[in-house]
Amino acid sequence: MDSFNYKNGKLFAEGVAVETIANEVGTPVYIYSKATFLDHLKKIQTAYAEIDTTICYSIKACGNINILKHLAQAGSGFDIVSGGELFRAKQAGADMSKIVYAGVGKTDKEILEALDAGIGTFNIESEPELENLIKLCKAYGKKTKAALRVNPDIKYDSHRHITTGVKETKFGIDIERMMKIYDQYADNGVVEMSAIHVHLGSGGKTIEPYVNYVKKVLPLVEGLRSKGHTIDTLDLGGGYGADYESDTVPSAADYALGIVPLLKEANLKLILEPGKSIIANAGIMLTRTLFKKTGGEKTFVIVDAGMNNLIRPCLYEAFHFIWPAQVDEKFVPEKRIKKLQMPGTEVVDVVGPICEGTDYFAKNRAMPPVQRGDLVAVFAAGAYGYTMASNYNARPMCPEVLVDGDQYTVIRKPQTYEDLIVLEM
Repeated sequence: MDSFNYKNGKLFAEGVAVETIANEVGTPVYIYSKATFLDHLKKIQTAYAEIDTTICYSIKACGNINILKHLAQAGSGFDIVSGGELFRAKQAGADMSKIVYAGVGKTDKEILEALDAGIGTFNIESEPELENLIKLCKAYGKKTKAALRVNPDIKYDSHRHITTGVKETKFGIDIERMMKIYDQYADNGVVEMSAIHVHLGSGGKTIEPYVNYVKKVLPLVEGLRSKGHTIDTLDLGGGYGADYESDTVPSAADYALGIVPLLKEANLKLILEPGKSIIANAGIMLTRTLFKKTGGEKTFVIVDAGMNNLIRPCLYEAFHFIWPAQVDEKFVPEKRIKKLQMPGTEVVDVVGPICEGTDYFAKNRAMPPVQRGDLVAVFAAGAYGYTMASNYNARPMCPEVLVDGDQYTVIRKPQTYEDLIVLEM
């Protein structure tokens, strides 16, 4: 489900016309649907209800405190990767026992903050990190739990920048070395090493790689148990695909159908760290057309959002469906796909105002004709949109808006020019 639909040719977020938001709040602006992200969370909770599952929404995908509060109230835990994200989780009223702390480079300060907060689990990426966690726990009289991240060396169809499950990355520990690490460190007395963590990367579109890496890790679990080590939990990470194109990824129920029987048989609890599969389609970025120009044989639609607002297309060559927020009924799209062909559309590049050749959102894309002042929606922008934004070219960050039924609330004010320099004075 997502709650961005056209009614009489106008794009609505739930019960609110996005044009109303743009006219009152300005552009560019991020608009989120509360109903959508709560629906996505509920579907995951339902899919894995047969086994003991902790769902930890990945804050790095979209970390606005107002959104985190709603997710926490709906029973979600959180996956964090920094002290700042821990702070956000606290401000959102998160249950600290349902916090999983990932990341290859946690500082001592961040680790101690997490220990003081009483988080549930640290995801450990290397022997030196494990040694350091044990040392800090002993020095400060703390105890905690850890999941060692095993690298299963499984490749799957994803962009090279967001593939993390092969050996030649900075993430995780080679599966062949895990037994030795447990033998050496498991009886440390302060860090309970009762979980295995695996994460392939981001953007998966089939369930097979996930099922395969569960099957690849289960013999490791059994081997560790046979040597007397307690392994009771498997953390399957995140990276589950979102529908950047309509109907292109499995549902939560599809994933569970392949994974749950394996974990039930192995008597394992489950941790999941979904991000984009919850929030991507719960958000759009709305931008306004500034100019339309031709260059050679190309036509450019220049909008007021730039790569500083949404960097995914130029960083990952990521696809986002882009369509005007008001169209003639004949242009209302039935599906959001890359090669949507309709009579009367024109092929354009959608670009921003940043002084970089990579400042684009789409190239050679068929769209209904737009003119100066027309609103354009960039769909499935809820994940890794605002959280990866910057002030490049001294551009203020845009506002964020949360829609709930027929009401909307500004949940982040737009930055001002003064905000850009306040820490420099």
